[in-house]
Amino acid sequence: MTVSSDASAWPSSSDRSETRPPALRTAAWVVAILVATGLLVSLPLLVTDYVLSAILVPVLALGLAGIGQNLITGYAGQLSVGSAAFMSVGAFATYDVHLHVRGIPLLASFAFGGLVAGLVGVFFGLPSLRIRGFYLVVSTLAAQFFVVWLFTKVGWFSDYSASGVISAPRLALAGWDLSSPGGHYWLALMIVAPLTLVGRNLVRGRLGRSWMAVRDMETAAALAGVRTGRAKLLAFGIGSFYCGVAGALWAFTYLGTVEAHGLDLDRSFQVLFIVILGGLGSITGSFIGAAFVILFPVALDQVGSALAGGSVDASLLQNIEKIIFGALVILLLIKQPAGTVRLLQIAWCRVRRWRPRSA
Repeated sequence: MTVSSDASAWPSSSDRSETRPPALRTAAWVVAILVATGLLVSLPLLVTDYVLSAILVPVLALGLAGIGQNLITGYAGQLSVGSAAFMSVGAFATYDVHLHVRGIPLLASFAFGGLVAGLVGVFFGLPSLRIRGFYLVVSTLAAQFFVVWLFTKVGWFSDYSASGVISAPRLALAGWDLSSPGGHYWLALMIVAPLTLVGRNLVRGRLGRSWMAVRDMETAAALAGVRTGRAKLLAFGIGSFYCGVAGALWAFTYLGTVEAHGLDLDRSFQVLFIVILGGLGSITGSFIGAAFVILFPVALDQVGSALAGGSVDASLLQNIEKIIFGALVILLLIKQPAGTVRLLQIAWCRVRRWRPRSA
């Protein structure tokens, strides 16, 4: 097999990376992580309060919910449309424990909300031991309707508010006031970053391999010794935990308030779209999809205002947004089921492999 002179003149990226000393590669990664961490932490000093409150905080919250949905659907292969129900459970549980348990730390409240959501997720994931596919979707859909009914009819969860709306408590951590937009962002980042790292380690470990084995071929996974029932319930429990924490962040750092109907079926489909657009089975794709879902309506509103001189009807823009979302979901499922993250990976590989032709 012959190789052209043009190809042999430029070693591949993998060959160049293998020739680099391990210490140099490690140092490069450490520097990149430190730079990224410093940039993320210093963002409140670089951007406006609007960017923090309307873009960055909801991207972090929905990105975390996307991770939870991805653990259940993208990695374990269990179809679910109940992510907003688990977000609602996490929000109300965080609110109630912070209200009734005096002196509880703020982070402990978020952890408690996530744990309660995880337990609820395990309960509604029990049908996955016997059913799958469309029937499992119906089961998780029941969770959505039941949770909305429960929080609407039982006033204790909303502290007997006449409107059923709960307001965020004062956000403070170790005496540090987090009531400003910057404080909301730092709190969200403080919670989302470690959970993202934990999620990445989970999917790369033994549990993640078990989930992917169940997703790809459940019968073969069982024959190989994977405890499929345990893997499914853990996927529902851990994924719902992530959704619960995301719901608490959505309620307390973004909206400042929440009601049972605020996290309804439309929100569940939004989280599902985040996973599909970003990439099934991708932690990074969850944040890419969340960024697209948050930024696209803003960009569409700006374009519509520029073209029509600010006289575009808001309902018309919402309908256009839904049409484009649906078209993008269908297009990605047909052309690239792995989502936007795979398209970015392909583009990056092509950029790395591209070299100017020799004279």
